[in-house]
Amino acid sequence: MGDKHQVRFEPVGVEIEVDEDQTILRAAAEQGVMLMHGCKEGQCAACKSFILDGDDVEHDRYSTFALPDFEKEEGFTLLCRAHAYEDLTIELLNYDEELIRSGLPIQEAVVEVVSNEHVTHDMRHLVVRLLEPSTLKFFPGQYVDFAVPGTGQTRSFSMANTTTRDDGRLEFVIKVYPDGLFSRFLDTQVGVGDRLDITGPFGVFTLRDSPNARLVFIGGGAGMAPILSLLRSMAERGIEREATFYYGARGRRDLCFDKELRALTETLPGFRYIPALSEPQEGEEWDGEVGLVTDVVRRHESDLSGADAYVCGPPPMVEAAVELLPALGVEDKRVFYDKFTTTGDGDET
Repeated sequence: MGDKHQVRFEPVGVEIEVDEDQTILRAAAEQGVMLMHGCKEGQCAACKSFILDGDDVEHDRYSTFALPDFEKEEGFTLLCRAHAYEDLTIELLNYDEELIRSGLPIQEAVVEVVSNEHVTHDMRHLVVRLLEPSTLKFFPGQYVDFAVPGTGQTRSFSMANTTTRDDGRLEFVIKVYPDGLFSRFLDTQVGVGDRLDITGPFGVFTLRDSPNARLVFIGGGAGMAPILSLLRSMAERGIEREATFYYGARGRRDLCFDKELRALTETLPGFRYIPALSEPQEGEEWDGEVGLVTDVVRRHESDLSGADAYVCGPPPMVEAAVELLPALGVEDKRVFYDKFTTTGDGDET
């Protein structure tokens, strides 16, 4: 362990202690301070902030698309890659004061694989059971890091279940890539009874308390997991906000949890589920929406003023949705998104 320093966040007035061996974001997470972040790998810029006081900061490797050299010289930083070597005062550029003090301290846990099954031709439904500790508190929509055995690396995946289950089980929906470090391991080696190490929870893709605001969910691929977690939580808690889930897939074989989602339209008041196929196969029976999911949203929605929007999936889909939603009336600060980043070995995380 290195020396420790105080880091103060403005304008919220929150102060934490940071070890030199930790990133600032990691130290905050361990102390239950929920800062805005996304990939934790210096690629997405969700945690970009500005150093008001202090300059002895070093960064782990990051993308200059997230933090260009000229911004770094001006004093900007990525909290997920920054190490403090003196006391600092940092201005948060992207934050939610409602959430920042409501974080849950991260934990390390051991889980046992309960099942590892295909839900589509290239996505797995992984169910694990907590062994040590036997419980893990998290908010619906959050994620954990899985350690990839023998590599020293981790991959991040969102829970699909909610915090209300008492059997210690966690569910994940994971896309399998042929060259993916974790997904290849999951597809070819992981079996029932195997033990894996996880750390979490992380993430701010959580349901904000806006009881009168309509909800719009836009998802694709394994972005199903956190949105399913939010919808299941709404059903369990009796939340009756008007909500629509637009889910994009290539063909029918790429749809998953379809039966459950259609059932939710009967049990969750005001909920609509609208799947869309971008490349339906010739001869495939399909009477639903066809086209890119963002084009389908545009066809169905003309005015989303006052709505909260949650977007999760592959980067091109998220980027298109984040551009579309403000044009339909959603305030920028009410667009919440998880954009999966692709690692060098092919996994999305």
